[in-house]
Amino acid sequence: MIDDIIQAFAQTFSPPLRRILLKAIAAAVLLFLVLGVILQAVLANFVSLPQPFETALAIATGLGMIAGAIYLMGPISSLIGALFLDDVAEEVERTNFPADPVGRPLPIAQSLVLSVKFFGVVLLVNFLALLMLLVPGINIAAFFVANGYLLGREYFELAAMRYRPAEEAKALRRENAVRVFLAGLAIASVVVVPVLNLITPIFATALMVRVHKRLSPTRELIEPAGR
Repeated sequence: MIDDIIQAFAQTFSPPLRRILLKAIAAAVLLFLVLGVILQAVLANFVSLPQPFETALAIATGLGMIAGAIYLMGPISSLIGALFLDDVAEEVERTNFPADPVGRPLPIAQSLVLSVKFFGVVLLVNFLALLMLLVPGINIAAFFVANGYLLGREYFELAAMRYRPAEEAKALRRENAVRVFLAGLAIASVVVVPVLNLITPIFATALMVRVHKRLSPTRELIEPAGR
């Protein structure tokens, strides 16, 4: 498991995955800037205050955007990055498991649903991380347990569904719950680090493809491809 985590982290910055990572980050930054411009336009057109309150509002909005960038860039990058996860998974499969068949990309509609689902999960993780910092008494162990489970579940099932129906993917995850959970803890450790959390969807996919392959004999992987 430790070797898989180290290799997945290193491969995240390899040239093929780095290109995908940079595209995902650029798209996330562009989306965030567009949202910021829209917010500024709304405030300028619908909120009219006398000076110096208007200046104070502009400063507060700017500071809020900075804080929002710290909090939301991780979830937004996961939302955008989820659109590229099949490309990441295929690269990891071809590079690290050349003797095995390559998985099938998920249908576009299913990929979009998963993108929104990943966004929701990572948004929840970041919100809990914020609570952990602001609310005394929040147990950091509870945070990692909850989010190791959530992130491990979502990314493992994504990797598994490239080879098997959703119900089989869920069953395989339940049969190997401990190993999937431990991999999820590694992903949760990345999510809580500002800036580093931008690599979450790429790193998590690279890791869970490895975990899924370790748990799936080659003969299990070949059969579903013909369905």
